[in-house]
Amino acid sequence: MRPTRCRRLLATALGMTLAATAAATPAVIPLKLPSGKVLQTEVMVRDEDRQMGLMFRPSLPLDHGMLFIFEQPDFHAIWMKNCKFPIDIVWLDAQRKVVHVTPKVPPCEVEPCPVYQPLQRASYVVELNAGQAGKEKAVVGSKLEFTLPH
Repeated sequence: MRPTRCRRLLATALGMTLAATAAATPAVIPLKLPSGKVLQTEVMVRDEDRQMGLMFRPSLPLDHGMLFIFEQPDFHAIWMKNCKFPIDIVWLDAQRKVVHVTPKVPPCEVEPCPVYQPLQRASYVVELNAGQAGKEKAVVGSKLEFTLPH
């Protein structure tokens, strides 16, 4: 194989690897809370990403959150397996209105881990640092604002 062809193949392989890595990295979008505070929010669309969530992370920066997107409204359950810190869990309907909040959910200490569910069907779940939902006025009936990536 000639050196130029080898370089081209290497460049193609590198490009494909970078594209696959980029596709596997969740998008980050701004999410505006009812108080006006804006969080940089990781968007979890794929099943693998939703299942991993905040597992194994040491913390969540105060100006960050996580947004889970589901294909259908349902009673989407969340658990805290392998999570290291407490969070607030906020469920939203399709219009991005808060339908349920479970504040200060602790990490799972004993198996089986408790499961947290909304009282109404939800299309989205937002995870925030513990205490942040109440502080930023993310209460039942309030709206969160965000534009989903394409």
